Amino acid sequence: MAQQFWDAAAPLIKVTEKHPFLVAMVDGTLDLEKFRYYVVQDALYLKDFADALRRLGNNAGVSESDSKKLIHFSDGANKAELDLHHSFFQTWEIDAEGATPMPNTLLYCSNMLRVVTTCTHAEGLATLLPCFWVYMHVGKCMLKLREELGDSVTRSPVFDAWIDMYGGDEFEKEVTDYIALVDAAAKAADTETNEKMQKHFLMSCKLEHMFWDQAENLMEWPDIVGDAADAADEN
Repeated sequence: MAQQFWDAAAPLIKVTEKHPFLVAMVDGTLDLEKFRYYVVQDALYLKDFADALRRLGNNAGVSESDSKKLIHFSDGANKAELDLHHSFFQTWEIDAEGATPMPNTLLYCSNMLRVVTTCTHAEGLATLLPCFWVYMHVGKCMLKLREELGDSVTRSPVFDAWIDMYGGDEFEKEVTDYIALVDAAAKAADTETNEKMQKHFLMSCKLEHMFWDQAENLMEWPDIVGDAADAADEN
């Protein structure tokens, strides 16, 4: 069943595979300022993502086995992925404490938590699936491109560390296990719920792409008051 969601999102995922931010990581041309921006925003996102997984694990009616798996995924988001981010922070002597969630970060996190807290358990599972599956997929695509480029380019070690993690076998196992949870929930759900699951999956795929757009463009919140004052001065 989860494959149907993926197939519905295939045109969008095909575009995401070639996102300029991701391609530039592999060919070594990505500005480190953009990557630092992304890592800070992703650290903020992962905190809410881990919280969402834990909420699903604590839902009423969830089997003990599924609950343990979801708590495990939550712990993994908090440890493995955030550990990678913190290693970058140590290198750069920065952290995400006190950082402001930028527009697409807030949009993605808000939508994710809205679905997890107000919709069915199955819908909650589906809305989190792209963060697993899309990351694994682009990681594999980036590994392939890295192999093709070989020694013709040089890149920052932090880019290689990111590619190795999301394109690696350990992360693939986690993704496969999570897909199995979504599959089981979809098979047990009615047609209406499956349609909602697919809708949430597609939205999260869009938000994944927009998250990389945000980093590529170093998106900031608009200075509404300041812009209005400047416009008034010009007049």
